[in-house]
Amino acid sequence: MNEISVMNAAANNVRALVAAMVEASQSGHPGGSMGGADFINVLFSEYLVYDPKDPNWKWRDRFYLDPGHMSPMLYSVLALAGKYSMDDLKQFRQWGSVTPGHPEVDVMRGVENTSGPLGQGHVMGVGAAIAERFLAARFGEWTAHKTYAYISDGGVEEEISQGAGRMAGHLGLSNFIMYYDSNNIQLSTKVNEVTSEDTAMKYRAWGWKVIEIDGSDVAQIRQALHTATAEKDAPTLIIGKTVMGKGAIKKDGTSGEHMVSTHGQPLSAAGMDLDATFRNIGADPQNPFQILPQVQALYDARAKELDTLVADRRKEEAKWAQGNADLAKKLVSFFDGSAAVIDYTKIVQKAGQATRAASATVLGALGEQVENMIVSSADLSNSDKTDGFLKKTKDIVKGDFSGKFLQAGVSELTMACVMNGIALHGGIVAACGTFFVFSDYIKPALRLSCLMQVPVKYIFTHDAFRVGEDGPTHQPIEHEAQMRLMEQLQNHHGQNAMLVLRPADVEETTVAYKMAMENTQTPTALLLSRQNIKDLPVEGASSRYEAALQASRGAYVVLTEKTPDVVLVGSGSEASLLCEAAALLKEKTSIRAQVVSAPSAGLFFNQDAAYKTSVFPLGVKVFGLTAGLPAALRDLCGPQAEIFGLDHFGYSAPASVLDQKFGFTAEQVFQKIVAYVQK
Repeated sequence: MNEISVMNAAANNVRALVAAMVEASQSGHPGGSMGGADFINVLFSEYLVYDPKDPNWKWRDRFYLDPGHMSPMLYSVLALAGKYSMDDLKQFRQWGSVTPGHPEVDVMRGVENTSGPLGQGHVMGVGAAIAERFLAARFGEWTAHKTYAYISDGGVEEEISQGAGRMAGHLGLSNFIMYYDSNNIQLSTKVNEVTSEDTAMKYRAWGWKVIEIDGSDVAQIRQALHTATAEKDAPTLIIGKTVMGKGAIKKDGTSGEHMVSTHGQPLSAAGMDLDATFRNIGADPQNPFQILPQVQALYDARAKELDTLVADRRKEEAKWAQGNADLAKKLVSFFDGSAAVIDYTKIVQKAGQATRAASATVLGALGEQVENMIVSSADLSNSDKTDGFLKKTKDIVKGDFSGKFLQAGVSELTMACVMNGIALHGGIVAACGTFFVFSDYIKPALRLSCLMQVPVKYIFTHDAFRVGEDGPTHQPIEHEAQMRLMEQLQNHHGQNAMLVLRPADVEETTVAYKMAMENTQTPTALLLSRQNIKDLPVEGASSRYEAALQASRGAYVVLTEKTPDVVLVGSGSEASLLCEAAALLKEKTSIRAQVVSAPSAGLFFNQDAAYKTSVFPLGVKVFGLTAGLPAALRDLCGPQAEIFGLDHFGYSAPASVLDQKFGFTAEQVFQKIVAYVQK
């Protein structure tokens, strides 16, 4: 056991680096990071298990930071562990720096998750803990490892903490240990000015083991972690009472601790005497960017311990692999990052079904053939048809993680964040479903999926006003336009941030799933219908499935004309409606129409000019049809196109009545096209 004096010196070293980083950038949040230094030092120098030489080691403990504004604390302790240089820390929050203001996932440097929006980080930790249990159930307890999360007052206040607390307690995630840094200070208020809840009692009610300690006391931190790591039945919450701005000294020489002002600005701007503060915590005011010799020795010794520990674990894995050749091969396939090999041509769809029903058919095949896939639903599996997957497996429950379906309950945002955590952990394909209108609850997590580039599959059903009798609260109107924006946004690797697919019939749904499963680089959203849809006609292909494979280019011609007068463009339900309108044009007029199914505008934008011109011939009028806001098609169809859509909320009535009232019958669309072409 390391000497307390050395541990305190290391925590103070973290504090000094934190204060120096924020001061150098003249931007950041020093106070909380200074208060949390004791816990983070004990965790990283004595408890967290990882491979110093291989950051990607599968069986490492994971650490998920929730309050991303406390990034200086994380970067500082990782610097002690050799992951960051002093030059890296000096470039905190600067252009091109590896130390951004809020952490962005960087496993090679020990950063397991992107965090910033409070609450999401610790829920990713719940997802990682579920992933760990899922894999242990299949390969054995030799794979076991811990997931640690760090949460602040703000994260506990965020509503998402309710979902995470409930789920982790219900599943008995004893491998999940969360530290609550309770310092009674927020960015603009004290905590007791906004809440008086008993947090410990709340988590106990959810089935957690709760330990309350002095978060500045090394001995108490150790004892709490010792107890938590030995826990077998429940997740553990360690509530550490900490000190905002611990060690800070004001310009008048008095203590600068416990102050709101040190939360979100450099210490000097908060009225602190920076030199006096550095001296108070054992740092050199002239050179605070350094690791003290005794602290370096502490972390060097830990690295040697970890080398030995990891070597033993690797020997255990090698011995297991020798005796379980088939399982070992399967384990490699889980983590190699490749898509599961599925023969999608053998998936038999029933013609004319709703695409949510077609989705269920594909999910059934995936449930049988993809062993490392977890599907979740926010209490809608029998309606969003994710039960197609569930029928091929069973629920994940406390004490038995051999199933592959996660019942999330009515908590869409929690579910999505958990999926992000599962995907971040690695080795598992993560998918979740709900009604498209409830993507409103999911968007904060979906955005982080895009930013972190994790390939979560989002299954959104009931994709348009044809939800019908449920009325305007359940009828998505503006949602597709919002989702399509993510196709236009590029991630940090120059890729479309998200793949958004709205298939036009059952076979296009199969192809959409093929594209989603093969997309291992970014998240995917599948937008699926509640109502039945007529299959698109087959032209120039041996089968509808073969024709639908063209969806891989984002948009493709369903009905061709050598010299069309107009190109008709739609996705989902609207594509078949346009085919019906095209038939009326052929029957009643001389107008020649080319019909295009456009499941993904983002993919189409990536195609070469020749292909784009084959779909949208130059100089030809374009008519777009969408069951949502016209903006959903505007970028695809162009500024001169005529786009018919909705500019109002829905109403409660049967879908067929809404089609008539809103102008979405074949005859009504036909009339609109004729009027447009004849302008």
